[in-house]
Amino acid sequence: MFSTATSYKNQHYSELKRKCLEDKELFEDPEFPVTNTSLFYRKPPPGMVEWKRPRVSRTQGPPAQASACPGPSEISDGPHLFVEGISSHDLNQGLLGNCWFVAACSCLALKPDLWQKVIPDWKEQEWDSKHLENYAGIFHFQFWVFGEWVDVVVDDRLPSINGELIYCHSKVKNEFWSALLEKAYAKLSGCYESLDGGNTGDAVVDFSGAVAEAINLEAEAFHKDQGRMDKLFEDLFKVYDRDGIISCSIKASPSEIEARMACGLVKGHAYSVTSVKKVRLGHGLIAYFQNETIPLIRMRNPWGKIEWNGAWSDSSAEWKKVGSMERNKLGITVEDDGEFWMEFRDWCKYFTDADVCRLINTSLLTIDKTWNEVMILGSWTKNAEPLRNRCGGCMNHKHTFLQNPQYLFEVTKEVDEVLISLQQRDMKIHRRIGQGENLTIGFAVFKVELNRKYRMHDIITQHNVQTTTYINARTVFMRAMLPKGRYMIIPSTFKPETLGEFMLRVYTNVDSGCRELTEHQPRMTCWSKLTGGADPYVIVSCEGSSVRSTVKADTVKPVFDTRAIFYRKKPTKPITVEVWNSNAVKDQFLGQVVLTGSVKDSTNPQRLQLRKSGRAMADEMPGSITLRIVTSTELTDM
Repeated sequence: MFSTATSYKNQHYSELKRKCLEDKELFEDPEFPVTNTSLFYRKPPPGMVEWKRPRVSRTQGPPAQASACPGPSEISDGPHLFVEGISSHDLNQGLLGNCWFVAACSCLALKPDLWQKVIPDWKEQEWDSKHLENYAGIFHFQFWVFGEWVDVVVDDRLPSINGELIYCHSKVKNEFWSALLEKAYAKLSGCYESLDGGNTGDAVVDFSGAVAEAINLEAEAFHKDQGRMDKLFEDLFKVYDRDGIISCSIKASPSEIEARMACGLVKGHAYSVTSVKKVRLGHGLIAYFQNETIPLIRMRNPWGKIEWNGAWSDSSAEWKKVGSMERNKLGITVEDDGEFWMEFRDWCKYFTDADVCRLINTSLLTIDKTWNEVMILGSWTKNAEPLRNRCGGCMNHKHTFLQNPQYLFEVTKEVDEVLISLQQRDMKIHRRIGQGENLTIGFAVFKVELNRKYRMHDIITQHNVQTTTYINARTVFMRAMLPKGRYMIIPSTFKPETLGEFMLRVYTNVDSGCRELTEHQPRMTCWSKLTGGADPYVIVSCEGSSVRSTVKADTVKPVFDTRAIFYRKKPTKPITVEVWNSNAVKDQFLGQVVLTGSVKDSTNPQRLQLRKSGRAMADEMPGSITLRIVTSTELTDM
């Protein structure tokens, strides 16, 4: 999953840092300047913003305002990326409505393999109080952007008001990994305000390259169906156990955003799931012999406070059912730190949406289940010619739906699980110009003919296996058990003539051969109607005189390399080039071209369509021939 990262804005971290150290200067990022444009595009922060560095050099001047060209000032003594390691408890949200991003960071902190990719060379980037000469005020972070890892460089000038960081920050004042990570993500998104409102699953995908699945807990009503609820718990347990990342939220109307409910949960607010467990009930040996468990799920509020106050909350009576050893293993703390447990049924009942991000294992060097991945970049584009148009809208638009891109794949096992993810390009960077909204997208899957190789133009015998919900989300996901056969994926926007870019990822147990179909029909050539090998030749004729080429034995791609010269008495008489197939009984006519031989004709090579002879000369025949003709009125020119 991890590969060499592309440098964002062509800024190379090691080169920039080396130059800063040589020049004895702290890095100032020209691509994300300390001005208002990096802060907001519409709503300014509530106060005068100063950009400050965690550490100040002796040669630097005092702080300046956001609208000026600031010099850095010190935020704290002894700054570090991490203080006593990285933890999901490190973060506080700040002024932005980016709880979704902070929740994703909390999840990231629990996954060492992931955060060490997002924060590369963290030991080299860490402040070293013993070697201050190595400090250059430059840091870098990596994000998975539309199928590739991108390395984003930032300086460490952070926005503050009255000496306090105003956006994401750590509980410990001299820890800065979260604030710098947020700055890099804001740079990638255009400015800090572009992070105001988003989806936790999208941020997790940007941290990992995971495949995101959105689950509508409200519509599915799992808490009312024990069997389906148990299956969901098992699915989430496996996802979490395999280093996947889960987050959740409660729908809210505009007036209810971040409103606290009586149960302690907050509407319109993202929570990160920090554990999924079957907790053993009982005390001592009795607990092991009875083997009675209850499904619990642990979450964290990005605010670092305000928790669920119902069953299994920090100080609830339910914990008396659990032995002290089990409680210690779970790390139960009775304090308002934002982290709390819930019974899984309550979680399904109170939360309305969940984002489940799976880290798909495609490595061959593992004992765990592996998947075959095909990743294809595509686009919805407009063309006046229907056969070339690729933005036909959803299935409601029957006349144009099949003009969308089409992708063929095969299931070769009797029954196989297939995961399909359709992701559109992130739009946050366009928010400043009022175009930051996601397109409404989805896709349909059809079971098609076993020998289909060309695009569908009508839905006749093909079976629509499944169609996703069309939604204005960055990613649409489908998981299905499909029987052996050949299938077509047709991704589209909801309305026709909506343009955009997308990434399609298909996961199967074995190679599915997934590929885009671009051809509408078999390519017709003059050899298409021949059942065996062809033995073609050409005859070039004019005014009763002709030249015949040699027969090219057993080929459908002949190069005749034949030349002829004619001296015409009547310049209006045409030159005819006929193509024939040599047969033992009777030669077969394959088509001809008729040339005027005018002195005004181009002398460059021409590729001409073969046509019928006689009265049907206007009708085309399959295939073409490439030739060159030169005509002159001076007989001594050639």
